[in-house]
Amino acid sequence: SRELARKLAEHGHKGMVLSREEFEERKAAEQAAGMAKSNAFFNRSRTVTLASAGKELKDNFLKSLAEREEANRSGKMTSLIFIRDRNTLGQEVSGYIDYAHRLKTQDFEPYFSGKKRVMPRCSDLCYHNWKTLVSTSNSSPNFEAICDNPNGLLFKNKRDKKILNVDPWSGPGQDFSRTCLQSDIYIHVVLYDHSIRTI
Repeated sequence: SRELARKLAEHGHKGMVLSREEFEERKAAEQAAGMAKSNAFFNRSRTVTLASAGKELKDNFLKSLAEREEANRSGKMTSLIFIRDRNTLGQEVSGYIDYAHRLKTQDFEPYFSGKKRVMPRCSDLCYHNWKTLVSTSNSSPNFEAICDNPNGLLFKNKRDKKILNVDPWSGPGQDFSRTCLQSDIYIHVVLYDHSIRTI
């Protein structure tokens, strides 16, 4: 539609030739963003079946994710997950994951049932492969990654503009909490929670 084409151009998707696949991806992302805005109230008020429901969870990390699942799905809270572990090739990787965004874009049932492991990806807020030295940073619907800060990595919540400081030697910031977890599955896991205040 013309409206969608205008939105794609407004968001900087102009000036280069896109493959059909790239165009369809960007089109789907813009349509999803539009649907999310128009259905924001509906999405908060409807009942959602939790992916963790009925699962017997043994690992502290998975238990903590299950405890936060409903609040992240409903928009009452946003959580960031820091994971450092080895990928399937044995390479050490680390990254920051927007849990609320991942819950909306991915089925978490295989993670809670133990069939898959939650791992950082290049499309997450931040990703670093310590073997290949590949690093990426992205924004998500909930957070903006601030990588050029001289004091280290920060994340800005897009809703209330509060800043999360992930430096372990500093406080996480106003309305944020930091929880370090012992996990049998991962080398290092930290959860950062941000309660969303509604007026």
